[in-house]
Amino acid sequence: MKDEPGRPEGADVVVTAAEIARLAGVTRAAVSNWRRRHEDFPVAVAGGASSPLFSLSEVRGWLEDRRKGREASAEVRLWERLRAEFGDDMLGGLTAVAGILVDDAPEADGDDGEGAGSLRALVAELGAEVSPGTLLAELTARLVESPGRAGSDGVTSARLIEAIRYAAGPSEGTVLDPACGIGSLLFAFADRSTGLFGQDVLPAHARFAGLRARVAGLTAVTSVTVRAGDSLREDAYRELRADLVVCEPPVGVADWGREELLLDARWEFGVPSRAESELAWLQHCYAHTAPGGRVVMVMPTSVAYRKAGRRIRAEIVRRGLLTQVIALPAGMAASHALPVHLWVLRRPADPTGGVDAVRMTDLGGLDADAPFDGGAGRSAEVPRIELLDDTVDLTPAAHVAARLTDYAGEYAALRAAIARQLTLLDGLLPPMEAGAGGGLSEGASVSLSELARAGLIELSEDAVLSTSGQLDSDYLNGFLRSAANNRRSTSASGTFRLDARGARVPQMRIAEQRRYGAAFRTLAAFEESVRELTELGGRAAALARDGLTGGALLPPPESDGGGPADRS
Repeated sequence: MKDEPGRPEGADVVVTAAEIARLAGVTRAAVSNWRRRHEDFPVAVAGGASSPLFSLSEVRGWLEDRRKGREASAEVRLWERLRAEFGDDMLGGLTAVAGILVDDAPEADGDDGEGAGSLRALVAELGAEVSPGTLLAELTARLVESPGRAGSDGVTSARLIEAIRYAAGPSEGTVLDPACGIGSLLFAFADRSTGLFGQDVLPAHARFAGLRARVAGLTAVTSVTVRAGDSLREDAYRELRADLVVCEPPVGVADWGREELLLDARWEFGVPSRAESELAWLQHCYAHTAPGGRVVMVMPTSVAYRKAGRRIRAEIVRRGLLTQVIALPAGMAASHALPVHLWVLRRPADPTGGVDAVRMTDLGGLDADAPFDGGAGRSAEVPRIELLDDTVDLTPAAHVAARLTDYAGEYAALRAAIARQLTLLDGLLPPMEAGAGGGLSEGASVSLSELARAGLIELSEDAVLSTSGQLDSDYLNGFLRSAANNRRSTSASGTFRLDARGARVPQMRIAEQRRYGAAFRTLAAFEESVRELTELGGRAAALARDGLTGGALLPPPESDGGGPADRS
């Protein structure tokens, strides 16, 4: 582990228990065990009870004294043993460990004799220090955190699980996850469930999830059933109506069975197109929801506005079934870094009991660790009639921003900024006199590559920096973009690629260079100001148009110009 960059000299670095585990080459369970068993283990210097922080220097000193991390611990030896036996299929290795822990698989597949005994011995050695549930949980966490792990589509990140639990709210009863993967999301509701039901298309995922529930002791407190199979094509729970259905479905699967399922009764909002597999999963989940029950779905952001799904979105809104859409920050999904939405649907206990408004919450611009309540100014109740337009766009940002914008204040501020920019522009473009023409291009010149070889300049892809008192950087960069050098940078096919090394600049005294450099600086400032004015103008026009059409702004009185009387 590397020390944190940018800390003042002498300032101590703090580390988490997970970072200590990586530093020592052990699992987090081993660090927890050290804290319990060794009174001299460093005391936390910051953080809370759930996430303590320790002094890195104290931790390193303790590890050095105890010689921890110098010899491979049982956790590391177990992981290396699994890696050697199962290769990239570490999920298979964890399944073998789970089988041993529940005495369901006495030896790993394809292993026998001394090999099987060594695996069982390592598991037993660790089992003497931590509980089976803790051991498997730590190994599973290590699998999830492993770079390039196989089967990442079977994993829901811990942070996304927190968001789904928040969106689901307090609940009791049966819980279904029809794409449960290795069970992380489903098992997160064990504390509030009378029965957990999961299904996954990959038998390896379903097998491990079932063993994981037994090892964690979940089956002792609630009923847990996990089956293998494609939920859309081979629904294992046709008669189940759950109080809560949660799902992070596979994304962008074109072959989800549309042709063979065209007449399926689950498509009560409309038959999804091949490109809208997520809306097929949504309707599957809703079909399994009991009256009064809820669905919490993880959705790609594009499902909220794609044209192909407009009719289905409209039907869900029209019936008052969609209660909330939450836009989450990027980086919360386990298998990609893109932002996602949470859709929350509720099946009314009374067929006429749909909601009149959808709560839109936009957390998309926040840090991934920000609280989920949205805070002031990030949520809005949108009447469903306003959503039923030609696009049926369910993107929270499109609705939250429109309700929280101070149109009059922002429009006045933009007008003032434009006025300042216009005044600035008026003084930026300098007057220039006529020159002889052609003299500079025909006179003595030098290439930038020669200047670079002489150590007088530094070159980047699109700029030059003088390292000599005899050359002016602005003069060099100005001539770098001359018509002659631009032609040299344009290929016969019309492709432009700035050729800094091949560019040539005229030779002149440093005083004359600085005169040209000052003019080039002024022109660059003028161009930047024009770009800023263009941006301000576009924002002002868009804001004014939205404000006028939405009723937040009124047109100016006729006496102020723009009215019919002024045009007569």
